[in-house]
This record gives sequence, C-alpha cells and structure tokens, in this order.
Amino acid sequence: MSSEPPITVATAKSVRLGVLLAAVGGFLDAYTYVTRGGVFAGAQTGNVVLLGVDIAGGRWTEALAFVPPLTAFVLGVATAEFIALPEVAKIVRRPVRAVLVVEILVVLAVGFLPATVPDALVSVILAHVAGVQVTTFRVLVDSPFNTTMTTGNLRSMSMAAFHRVVDGDREEGTRAGRFGVVIAGFLGGALLGAVAVELFGLRAIWVVAVMLTFALALFVFDERRPQSLPPKS
Repeated sequence: MSSEPPITVATAKSVRLGVLLAAVGGFLDAYTYVTRGGVFAGAQTGNVVLLGVDIAGGRWTEALAFVPPLTAFVLGVATAEFIALPEVAKIVRRPVRAVLVVEILVVLAVGFLPATVPDALVSVILAHVAGVQVTTFRVLVDSPFNTTMTTGNLRSMSMAAFHRVVDGDREEGTRAGRFGVVIAGFLGGALLGAVAVELFGLRAIWVVAVMLTFALALFVFDERRPQSLPPKS
C-alpha cells in the first residue's frame, strides 16, 4: 500500500472506516446465511464448523456446499496480496480505493442476479469479496483487527479492557473502546442485513453498495481536509 498518500493511509486505518467495513462484514454474513444456503461470506470459522458437523452427520452433499466459499475466501486473500505487490501498485495507483470500487461493482451486480442462480455461485462471489476486504483493511489505528469476523476483535477488546482496569493504562482503555465500536458495527451490520432481506429480498445486497460508497467517500473527504488537520481516528 506504499503508493497511497499519507492521508489516505490514515483513513484506511481509521475507526470510522473500520466500523463501516465491519458493518459490511456483518451484513454480508447475514445476507448469505439467510438467502444463499446457510453459508457465511466472511466468517469462515462458522463455515468450517458447519462443514465438520455435516461430515460427522454423513450429510456429504450439504458439507460440500461449504467448500466453494472457503476456497473463494482463500483466493480473495491471494488477490489482495497480489494487488499490494510493488509491481502492481505501480499500475493501480490507489489500491485501497480500487478495492472499494470493485466491491461496490460486485455487490451491485449480485443484486441483479435472480433467485434461480445457484446459491454456491453467489456465496463464492461474496466470499471472495470478503477475503479481499479482510486482507486489505487489517489495521485499526495501531492494532491488527478483522472486518469480517469478531472473535479476534473481541479478544483484543477484552485484553485491552483488562489492562485498563488492572494496570490503569488509559491508552488500553481507548483501544478497548475502538474495538468495542467495531464489534458493535459488525452486530449492527448483521441486524441490518437480516431486516433488509425481509424487506427487499435478494436486492438487499444493494444496501452494502451504499455503505461501501460512504466508505469510499471518507477518502475523498479526508483528502480535501487541510493538511494541518489530519483525519481523526
């Protein structure tokens, strides 16, 4: 990501963007789970657990449904790493924003797909998107975090809260608060996804496009700030 200007890097690590992308992650998981065969787009731990349960129960056909999204997620991670290569960064001048634009276009396209399109195809597409997102955006201010799953974020919040209480470390308290709002964002995204599916059906995925557009707008907004006023986390 070295080709991004400094102010863009700050935006990419900001709490505002982290909360938005966590909400996207929660929404995508709720969307694919409810509408596309009970699989998760980003929470691959859940897919692995359900895969194991189905294998143990001898439900081989059901178990196979979890393999494509797992594979697509891995390929999404590889895609994000490829985009970050110095050779590619010379061509894709603003890789972080490019990722957001591609995400927007993909979810818009998915919203046009009819119900007759196999669930496996849609879950593969969105799992790939989740893999790209989670690999591209992995730092919250100064700490590693995850935009598509909450287990690691919950651990980080708990550890920081512990040191705030036991050691009286105010910085850890601030860090705990950051992770808390990101976790709340993920939960909010999941709730929004479930409600949106009830209201709009398969077209509910377009809500994600709106959320990602707001995320992209943060970069434009921050670029227009005076350099003496860097974007707040």
